[in-house]
Amino acid sequence: MADLTTLARPYAKAAFEHALEAKQLAEWSDMLALAALVVSDELMQQLLTSPHFTIEDQKDAMLKVCQDKLDSHGTNFIKLLAKNNRLLALPEIEVLFNYLRSEFEKTIEAQITSAIELNEQQITQLKEKLAARLGRQVDVSVDIDSDLLGGLIIKAEDLVIDGSVRGKLAKLSDTLNV
Repeated sequence: MADLTTLARPYAKAAFEHALEAKQLAEWSDMLALAALVVSDELMQQLLTSPHFTIEDQKDAMLKVCQDKLDSHGTNFIKLLAKNNRLLALPEIEVLFNYLRSEFEKTIEAQITSAIELNEQQITQLKEKLAARLGRQVDVSVDIDSDLLGGLIIKAEDLVIDGSVRGKLAKLSDTLNV
C-alpha cells in the first residue's frame, strides 16, 4: 500500500487551495483538526477498519460525530474521503494542510521548554530572535521542566536548540567517554 503521506498529499493540497480561495484557512484548520481527532479515536478506528461496516456506514458515522462543526464544503470533503476509502488519512491530511498554511502565512510554531517560568519580556525576546533567525512570524508555547536544571530547549519543526544544563552535561559526558 502507498505511504500515508503520499495518499494524503493531494487531498491536503486540494483542501488548502479551496480554503485559500474562500479565505477560510483558519476554519479549515479547525474542521480538519476535529475530523483528525475523531478518526484517531479508538472506537472510530475500529469502525473504519472493520470489514463489517460499509463505506456508507463509515461516512455516516463521521458526519454524525462532526455534523455541527463542518460547513457544507467540509461535509463534502468527508464524503469524498469516505468514497475513496481515505478517512484514515485525515490526521496526515491535517498535518500537511497546516504545513501548507504555515508556509503561506510565513509562520512557525515553536515549543520552548524552560527550567523556570519565563516572564513576558523574556518570551517576547525569544520570539523576536527566533523570528529573525527563521525569517518567519513565530508563535510559541512554553512548558516548564525542572529536570532541565537550567536553560532552555527550543523546538521549531526540524530545528532543535538545546541550551539546557542537562543537555550540556550530556554533551560533556559524551565527549569525555570517547
